[in-house]
Amino acid sequence: MSQSIAAHPDRLLPADPGTRSIARSLLERVQDLPIISPHGHVDAAVIEQNTPFPDPAALLVSPDHYVTRLIHANGVPMDQLLAGTASAPESKEIWRTFVQAWPLFEGTASGYWLRTQFNDVFKLGADLSELSADASYDAIAAKLVEPDFRPRQLFKDFNIEVLATTDDPLDTLASHKALTEDPSFNGRVVPTFRPDAYLNVAHPSWSANVDRLIETAADGATGYAGYIAALENRRRYFVDHGAVSADHGVRTPATLKLDPREAEALFEKARAGSATAEDRDAFEAHMMYQMARMSVEDGLVMTIHPGSYRNHHGPTFAGFGADTGHDIPFAVNYTEAIRPLLQDFGTAKDFHLVLFTLDETVFSRELAPLAGFYPSVYIGAPWWFLDAPDAMLRFRSAVTETAGFSRSSGFIDDTRAFCSIPARHDASRRIEASFLARLVAEHRVTEARAHELILDVVDSSPRRVFKL
Repeated sequence: MSQSIAAHPDRLLPADPGTRSIARSLLERVQDLPIISPHGHVDAAVIEQNTPFPDPAALLVSPDHYVTRLIHANGVPMDQLLAGTASAPESKEIWRTFVQAWPLFEGTASGYWLRTQFNDVFKLGADLSELSADASYDAIAAKLVEPDFRPRQLFKDFNIEVLATTDDPLDTLASHKALTEDPSFNGRVVPTFRPDAYLNVAHPSWSANVDRLIETAADGATGYAGYIAALENRRRYFVDHGAVSADHGVRTPATLKLDPREAEALFEKARAGSATAEDRDAFEAHMMYQMARMSVEDGLVMTIHPGSYRNHHGPTFAGFGADTGHDIPFAVNYTEAIRPLLQDFGTAKDFHLVLFTLDETVFSRELAPLAGFYPSVYIGAPWWFLDAPDAMLRFRSAVTETAGFSRSSGFIDDTRAFCSIPARHDASRRIEASFLARLVAEHRVTEARAHELILDVVDSSPRRVFKL
């Protein structure tokens, strides 16, 4: 087997030798900076309890919908890929299926990240092949049982300074508290308030969630007033436990300011099970307005992640649940949808609103102009299907001419896969270096200024935008 191309020092850098030389210099400036990860989905308990990672397939294949979706698209049944299902094969067999499908990932972002992990984290030293499937499985499995391959040591080895998790509003945040109080842990793990299941009336557990929320946190209040009070109280609880942001995974970015009596009437209709689809959409849009109001008051950064048709394939959802690879992007309208919120809060002091999208067409048409006027608005980094090298370059080209560099969030890895964090941040840094190197080579930015800009984009921007 030949050495993995993941070891090449110029990966993702420009092909032109002169521009590549500039990019190398820029990358060197930021390559060893600590990782700031202000939005992701790693479980804090894994770090707090220093839980050993599971076997290679359960760690790198089954939970990664980027991986399973593409293998499934090429004819492998889902139950042959998801560890823990009733009909799942043994872990090593799942790994063999993955390795057999490895050529499918050429040119994909997930292929790039995985190849980087295999080289840098697991030290495989060579690319995967069917002939070495069992050997690569055994090599990774041996790594996973090493004492120095536990989450806390990797947190240090990966040079992570800040890691944000994503948490249910009623979570006790016990693991976050334990980490904060543990003198042996020097990192920073902060919770993120994620209220989707309490705001979206269409969520199958919405009514039961609201019952628990009011009972737990409304201080004796009931009805719509108790609901609002409980959300405010739980947000303050998160702030007291180190949270810096509230994240909202909504279908659309619609916002709506309702009279309190109208909002209460919709709430009661939803509670009674008589709300129409239009009622549900209006209530959720109103609650997004309320979340912005609360962010102005309590200081939590508000992030919005819209534009995904969740669980597109009903049979797969019924058989295997959510986050199994069939969430599909659709077009969104930000300019009109977000206007009611921005009319009241777009210029509010210290309000930070980070807008993400899966619809590339809104980068230059809507998000950059919005961020180029409203002091509160920042452009979220390319996310999900767009957190790929070419898409990240398109993002920079689309937004910079209107909004510059200062109005973007900094990189967001948005990952559940702890071991992929350094690979994703390294890819982002290489892309930023490549984009800035082109501007220098075209005499649009001086090289000295490019060195300042890449420091800001990689390190200062996420600290500034997420109030870190």
